[in-house]
Amino acid sequence: MPERITEHYERHAHAFDNERRKRFAERAWLDRFLLGVPKGAPVLDLGCGAGEPIARYLHDHGHPITGVDGSEAMITLCRTRFPRERWIAADMRGVALDMMFGGIVAWDSLFHLPADDQLALIERLVPWLSPGGALLFNTGPARGIAMGCQFGEEIHHASADPAEYRAVFARTGLFELAYKPEDAATGGRSVWLVRKPH
Repeated sequence: MPERITEHYERHAHAFDNERRKRFAERAWLDRFLLGVPKGAPVLDLGCGAGEPIARYLHDHGHPITGVDGSEAMITLCRTRFPRERWIAADMRGVALDMMFGGIVAWDSLFHLPADDQLALIERLVPWLSPGGALLFNTGPARGIAMGCQFGEEIHHASADPAEYRAVFARTGLFELAYKPEDAATGGRSVWLVRKPH
C-alpha cells in the first residue's frame, strides 16, 4: 500500500502542492512543538511533501531542515524552494540518517503506513531525537483502516490504537506531552506531541 501512496503523490505532486499551500491547520501544534525545540536545532520533516507550509514555517523560524518524502517530484519542489536544506527521496521506513534532531515532525504522513509499520518507525526514530527533543505526529483515533479520496483516487490511511502508541512510548522512554483525539481545529486528526527525556 505505501508504494501506491508514493505513486499517487508522484502523479499529483503539483496539484497537491497547490492545495496544500492553502491550508495550515497544524500551525498551533507546530508552535507548541517548537517550544520544546532548541533555537536553531535541526528538525526532521518526515513525509515533507513539497515543503509547504511546514518546512517553510520551520525554515522561517531558523531551523535547518532534513526532509524525507517518497515522491521524487515533491523532493524536486523542495530543492527548488529551499536549496540549502537537505532533501531525501526515500521510503521513510528505510531511510538512514547520520545525525540527531532537536525535533521530528511527521504530519499527515505516518498514517499512510500500515499500523504496525508506524509503531516500528516511531521506535526507530528515537535514537535520532536529541535529549529533550520533541516528536509531533498525527494518527486516527483507533486501530483501523480508512479509505479517503484525493484527486479522484482512493487513498489509504491506517492507525494503531492509542494504547499501542503509548506502549512504544513506554518502551523507548518517550513521554507524552499532549494527545488530542479527533482535534476539530485540525480537521479531525488525532494529534500526538511527545518528548525524549534530557
